Amino acid sequence: MKIRTLVPALLLAAATTGCATWDNLSSREKSAATGAAVGGVAGAVITDGGILGTVGGAAIGGVIGDQVGKKK
Repeated sequence: MKIRTLVPALLLAAATTGCATWDNLSSREKSAATGAAVGGVAGAVITDGGILGTVGGAAIGGVIGDQVGKKK
């Protein structure tokens, strides 16, 4: 795996694990955060670590996660 792909993925993973208030989040908020993390990693992998791909993937994943969490 290229370093340009690995660094954004690790940063996103670290950002989501840094949430100390995870227990206080609703199911919808947890789904949005998880979706943003997965989408960001997927966007980084697809675009070989491109910033726009990472941010775009995180945004799209967050919206999808929010909508999935709404139904729970």
